[in-house]
Amino acid sequence: MLLLLVLSLLASAFAAQAWSYPNDGIATMTHYTMNVGTITSCGCTGGSTYYPTAALSALAFGSDGTVGFGPSCGRCFNLTLLNTFLSAPPFYPNPTKSIVVKCPAISQWCDATESKPNAGGTWLNFDLVWPSVAVPDDWFPSDEGLYGSQDFGVWNISYQSVSCVDHWAGGHDPAALGSVNNLGNSVCCPADPLAPNGTICPSSGGAPDTGTSSAVSNLSYSWFAALLAISVHSVGLAWD
Repeated sequence: MLLLLVLSLLASAFAAQAWSYPNDGIATMTHYTMNVGTITSCGCTGGSTYYPTAALSALAFGSDGTVGFGPSCGRCFNLTLLNTFLSAPPFYPNPTKSIVVKCPAISQWCDATESKPNAGGTWLNFDLVWPSVAVPDDWFPSDEGLYGSQDFGVWNISYQSVSCVDHWAGGHDPAALGSVNNLGNSVCCPADPLAPNGTICPSSGGAPDTGTSSAVSNLSYSWFAALLAISVHSVGLAWD
């Protein structure tokens, strides 16, 4: 089974309160493209984009809308593909694979609120950066002969919160961990939020220092605020 462990580096532009979600559960997954080296609103290092990267929908991101970071910044998730649900009949992959994703809050997949799930009936959507240097081109399974397409677009998935250092492929790469140093307390990207005494980013106000001396901070900075409710990138890829 291909397990893709993802470090979520979120970026939010729309008001999303500090809503709590289960550490494990069911979500939807989509995918999008992002340039290697991009630094999103969480401010995670550009080096993290050399590993699997994804965005998390605005509700789960946790920012109050006044800052670009939130409590989900820097978290790692093990995401497993379950099945497609827009295709007829639904497609069930064998063997099972896992991954993460990003999407605009205005879309039907990322517009969940505390009282209404998204169009897939879930409260979370992961938007994977794919194609990318971190994820194989053929990572998503398909049956083109039956469905006439290699890309289903949207999947049902299960997610599991995991320790970045213990499970994420980039967990021992200093250049892929933490936030860039030249943006001060306007960014927040802990190396491993679930570690003992790990840092959790706040929903508003100034951020704690999550900078790393190994961060490559002169890469292009992309503030997705006008376009994305949350923009996350992740690090970590492992095969079982």
